[in-house]
Amino acid sequence: MTVFRCAAAVLDGEVVPDVDISATDGIITAISRGPGAAPVDEWLPGLVVPAFADAHSHVFHRGLRGRTHDEGGSFWTWRDRMYTLADRLDPDRLYELALAAYVEMVCAGVTAVGEFHYLHHGPGGAPYADPNLMGLAVSEAGRAAGLQVTLLDVAYLAGGFGQPVGPSQRRFSDGTVQAWAERVGALPDSVRSGVAIHSVRAVPPTDLGAVAAAAGDRVVHVHLSEQPAENDACLAATGRTPTGLLADAGVLSPRLAAVHATHLTDADIALLGAAGATAVICPSTEADLADGLPRAGDLAASGVRLALGSDQHVQIDPIAQARGLEYGERLATGRRGHFAPSALLTAATADSHAAIGSAAGRIGVGAPADLVALDRSSVRTAGSLGLQLLLSASAADVRVVVTAGVVQARDGVHVRWGDPGPLLARAIERAWA
Repeated sequence: MTVFRCAAAVLDGEVVPDVDISATDGIITAISRGPGAAPVDEWLPGLVVPAFADAHSHVFHRGLRGRTHDEGGSFWTWRDRMYTLADRLDPDRLYELALAAYVEMVCAGVTAVGEFHYLHHGPGGAPYADPNLMGLAVSEAGRAAGLQVTLLDVAYLAGGFGQPVGPSQRRFSDGTVQAWAERVGALPDSVRSGVAIHSVRAVPPTDLGAVAAAAGDRVVHVHLSEQPAENDACLAATGRTPTGLLADAGVLSPRLAAVHATHLTDADIALLGAAGATAVICPSTEADLADGLPRAGDLAASGVRLALGSDQHVQIDPIAQARGLEYGERLATGRRGHFAPSALLTAATADSHAAIGSAAGRIGVGAPADLVALDRSSVRTAGSLGLQLLLSASAADVRVVVTAGVVQARDGVHVRWGDPGPLLARAIERAWA
């Protein structure tokens, strides 16, 4: 048993001082308010919160940070740069880049990630000897970093409505939904997995239901209405919005995570709410790519759970992503206070973990002992009251990160891998070499 003594911890949405948390085999077995009698193994300073989850990651995009801002453009011109990077990666380079990005993620307080993985094959689309080699590289990088990866294996079968995949997309495609399902079925049991529809433009309408059915009881993710151009193309080709198309195919369910969900109609929002779906909002990426502001308040009011992701990793900071959820609503409405700090914490923790099939994200008996200690007296947080810390802190305020009862990082330095900066510099240099 390991006993963590917390200066303060969030229990049932309240900040409670002097809390002892006991864990055995990675699971919380006891919580006591007030210092207990058991010997203390680890001191957790500041405010202890449930560890964060990143519900939407394209880990190789970390190699694009700070390299796409010189020519303006749009989401579509940015995508061309992304294709260039994807073409350069092999399993070894992908592993190195994923490891470095995941170490950065752990140091920021993230203990679980949903990896939206579509870089499946070799140059020109030729499968590797093990057709899951790229996905296994990503999964192994997560294990090495001390991060739980849910590999969301992406079906990518078309280059647009009625269009074949283009040359830059061949590495993403299995050709048919049957071939995709066969490859996914060959993933070893040691890999925590879900399935993903890249987007309605990349999976023909006739195949949407088959992808969702292949998930069984696992989660299903999909990029949904990130760009107006996708909506326009979908309406022109099918007469339906992307959400309507998913509804027709039977894809909407409580297991569905709709990523971005930026440009939705009232009817779309009602469909997602009625299905009990989750929307994964990625504020830093949606701002970086000029996607627009999702209607987060309307989604929440309709019954859609809100989770958070960093997507292209323009910023790995789960606290900033949570704050961005509230700031987006303020910008859209001219009013403050849409999401209480406790709701922002839930989005960044419990609901983000649930969206990727993780049981973590709460401090309670029976939950995984995934914990983050936040500094309450830094230049950013000094004077912040209670959970309003989430409106002032950043990833730089993460003091200690615990995954399954084991300390993984302290003060921005990984216990095994050290400072993530040099790891990232080497991996990104190799990726672009």
